[in-house]
Amino acid sequence: MRKRTTSALAALLAAGITSLALTSPATAAPAGLSDDFNGDGYRDVAIGAMCTTVGSADCAGAVVVLYGSASGLKTSSKTVINQNSTGVPGTSRSGNLFGASLAAGDLNDDGYADLVVGAPGESVGSLDSVGTATILWGRSHGLSGGSVLPAPDRLSEFGEFSKSIAIGDFDGNGTTDVNIVGRYDNRIYNGPFPRNGIPARHYDISPVTSSDAVTAGDLNGDGTAERVFHHLVDGDPGGTVEYLSWTGIPNTDSEHAESLYKRVKMPDADGLTSAIGDINGDGYGDLVLGDPVDPSAHKPVGAKGGQITVWYGGPDGPDLDQQPTVIHRNTTSVPGVAKVDDGFGTSLTTGDINNDGYADIAVGAPGADVGAAKDAGAVTVFLGSPTGPQVRGSKLYTQDTTGIPGTAETGDNFGSAVRLADVTGDGRADLVIGAGGEDGTGGVWSMRGTATGLATTGSTGFTAADLSVKNTYYVGQNLNQ
Repeated sequence: MRKRTTSALAALLAAGITSLALTSPATAAPAGLSDDFNGDGYRDVAIGAMCTTVGSADCAGAVVVLYGSASGLKTSSKTVINQNSTGVPGTSRSGNLFGASLAAGDLNDDGYADLVVGAPGESVGSLDSVGTATILWGRSHGLSGGSVLPAPDRLSEFGEFSKSIAIGDFDGNGTTDVNIVGRYDNRIYNGPFPRNGIPARHYDISPVTSSDAVTAGDLNGDGTAERVFHHLVDGDPGGTVEYLSWTGIPNTDSEHAESLYKRVKMPDADGLTSAIGDINGDGYGDLVLGDPVDPSAHKPVGAKGGQITVWYGGPDGPDLDQQPTVIHRNTTSVPGVAKVDDGFGTSLTTGDINNDGYADIAVGAPGADVGAAKDAGAVTVFLGSPTGPQVRGSKLYTQDTTGIPGTAETGDNFGSAVRLADVTGDGRADLVIGAGGEDGTGGVWSMRGTATGLATTGSTGFTAADLSVKNTYYVGQNLNQ
């Protein structure tokens, strides 16, 4: 079992898969809070702990949920869930990697956000690493209980189904849909979802038959979410990028599902990760791509240490003839110095930190060195503006930054995951940062958004022990979309 555990985990980490991501009872969450699991009006954060030992099962995996509040995230109110938890289907087994991917949204229209959890290493019968996906249901007391989503039409050994998950309204009918991908499968589930987890329609979608990562967001302003897919292919370590956009045809059955979506390839785009937000405030979502792989003889494009590119959305989606904004650590005015294997762009997130109407960008570089500390990790933040991300005035944060708890140490991988979300309810996005290698086990940090940007004063840092996750590593390697 250890051999399978190691190979499945290694494949996920090598691909740079992180979960980047998108209500009517009296206690229901306000409309638009697709990540409020307990309906108290504050956004919550789900943290992947995919290599947690459960009982004697190593790398069985777990999920830790921290609930938002006016004072931010607190460990005094948290939920830890694994596949042995009451009401959660399945069994925690070695190598399941439960929590390797996470995406949130209100799937059953009851006013509480739900969480879809991927276990790409889970075996089915005699087939290793087939992968499964489970819905954890939101309730007034937080996430509890769950249902397994139907498997793809075929079961593929080492297919790692659920290695990436995206949630949004993909077909314009006002309900929340789910798109789950793996090495060999790309499956859509159309909401709403009953508590048994089986929606009215679910089907494999082509021409995009598989993917290494998927992100959802509205690129053309039509109110539905496009899905951006990343593919690792031979001869292109930078990854190929394409997206599916709704055509406007009503979704009435799955037989003609392929006609519902338009496929747009982006031949000049590179990236293994992505996030979507309106960076320039024109009403259209912009696509931020992370290309953390260094240039080489086999990959002539990119920048040393990694880069991001911003493709600006429009009424027809991003114009493929546009000149996107390219930023790397050697770009003038960007703090720090680029080094090989920084991994700048390994993780990405967008959100409005200063509440000025422009989405800001946080970029994780978990391989960045901090002084003598190798792979300590760093996060760079760029504020949005009418002309796109502001490079001048961008900020670099590490565990050696004044006010941030802890110390930058070799292998911390600060920036393994990043997520901008207003967990305090003050209208400004706060930054949550995963450090998958912290003390060999992992952890998460958070900083509050203010009118002038992020404040390090009052920042928090929670290790795996603080999160009540023991016998584990890679905690915080991913956060919910």
